[in-house]
Amino acid sequence: MTTPNVRVRFAPSPTGGLHLGGVRTVLFNYLFAKKNNGTFVLRVEDTDQGRYVEGAEDYIFDCLDWCGLTPDESVRKEGPYAPYRQSERKVIYHDYAEQLLKSGHAYYAFDTPEELEQMREQFKTAENPSPQYDHRTRGLMRNSLTLPEEETKQLLAAGTPYVVRIKMPENETVHFTDMIRGDIAHDTNVVDDKVLIKGDGMPTYHLAVVVDDYLMKITHAFRGEEWLPSAPVHIMLWKNLGWEKDMPKWAHLPLILKPDGNGKLSKRDGDRLGFPVFAMDWTDPRTGEKTTGFREHGFLPEAFVNMLALLGWNPGTEQEIFSLEELGQVFSMERVHKGGAKFDYEKAKWFNQQHIQRADNERLATLAAPFFEKEGIVTDPATLVKVVGLIKERCHLLADFVPQGRFFFEAPQSLDLDSIKGKWSDEKTSFFRTWSAQLDTVEWSHDALEASFSALATETGIKKGELMLPLRIMLVGGKFGPGVFDIIAMIGKEATQQRIATALAAL
Repeated sequence: MTTPNVRVRFAPSPTGGLHLGGVRTVLFNYLFAKKNNGTFVLRVEDTDQGRYVEGAEDYIFDCLDWCGLTPDESVRKEGPYAPYRQSERKVIYHDYAEQLLKSGHAYYAFDTPEELEQMREQFKTAENPSPQYDHRTRGLMRNSLTLPEEETKQLLAAGTPYVVRIKMPENETVHFTDMIRGDIAHDTNVVDDKVLIKGDGMPTYHLAVVVDDYLMKITHAFRGEEWLPSAPVHIMLWKNLGWEKDMPKWAHLPLILKPDGNGKLSKRDGDRLGFPVFAMDWTDPRTGEKTTGFREHGFLPEAFVNMLALLGWNPGTEQEIFSLEELGQVFSMERVHKGGAKFDYEKAKWFNQQHIQRADNERLATLAAPFFEKEGIVTDPATLVKVVGLIKERCHLLADFVPQGRFFFEAPQSLDLDSIKGKWSDEKTSFFRTWSAQLDTVEWSHDALEASFSALATETGIKKGELMLPLRIMLVGGKFGPGVFDIIAMIGKEATQQRIATALAAL
């Protein structure tokens, strides 16, 4: 049964590359919306101007377009709740911060950075090595809770720098139901008074996410489990603003873990172990550092999405290969796991291989062509389509088409002659010279080429099996590749004769 008027959102910060965990969050939101005929919203959370990175917003949209996860509403496709960029909604947040201040659920804090540091040093103990601004310390700080009302007004009128903090209640337990984890309880005594409005006048994530989810009528909020500690702050804001009955249903998604299961997968893990963790290539404009993505590693978008879907979710059947449309039909939050999912790059490549085998050859040729160009190999589209059809079963990545197929377009640069030297003979040399000459008159087809080869082997008394490996090495350089007569039929008579002559000269 579908849920009426489902509205979900992904709210990235434009601060850098898009981690595969972020794409999986998008995917689960997207699939839930599709399953329930709902709306998928993308909202840009750019309130932290200090971390804003030029080009990151466009990069996020490009990644999602590549994955086929295009939002229904966003800064690029505005719906009824525009604007969808938080920096353009600044005045809205101040109205609600004012409401919280008037109701006593928030307060002005005028503490300087030096005073905050002094507080952390003064209250540091072995049991509490990192004191927070909370119910235990706020009564000792410079804020509108401890200052006379008139002095607070004077400080505000004088333009004294301040932040607005939520006033977390003491000795309360905040409960909420998580769609994955069930009932979750938080003790408010261990939650600090988070900043809601920063010194630059911009809201923090905590205030902005609640206000935007309410105003944009978000019905379900799915995010990573790293946001669980912030949940009590957000729930208190929903309550304090009088919106509790409109609060979305929550689901905190499991982490994607390192291959060994010890901790959250990071870009550094990918760098260390030699696999991507970003959806697409990302170059940090501040440092020039380039990080390779799944797309540039040679993944098909449908394989990347399929792999992500099964990181922390299972369909309840033995099926593993899904299209995006199929995922949209079978996905449910009830089958999302509580525990973290270990990332397995070999399994990811297996998914890609499965989708490569199912893909149209013309599309594969178009996607593989840039990998040949990068290696300086000149191809032509018609031939590459045929080549792709012959070798795709052997390819896990689009990049694999180059080593598996370059010999169709150029002679091998080296020959594994050590594999055949031990059993080489003058009779075999004579055989290949004779057969090479016969190619001038043979009909150029797989069957005719193989028939002439077999007939000459019988005539000379040499077992065909002893001749096939030498022929393969002459053609491709090693013990790999599709059928040798398929290769010969493709590369033509002149190239075949030249490669045989080169190998015989070396032998």
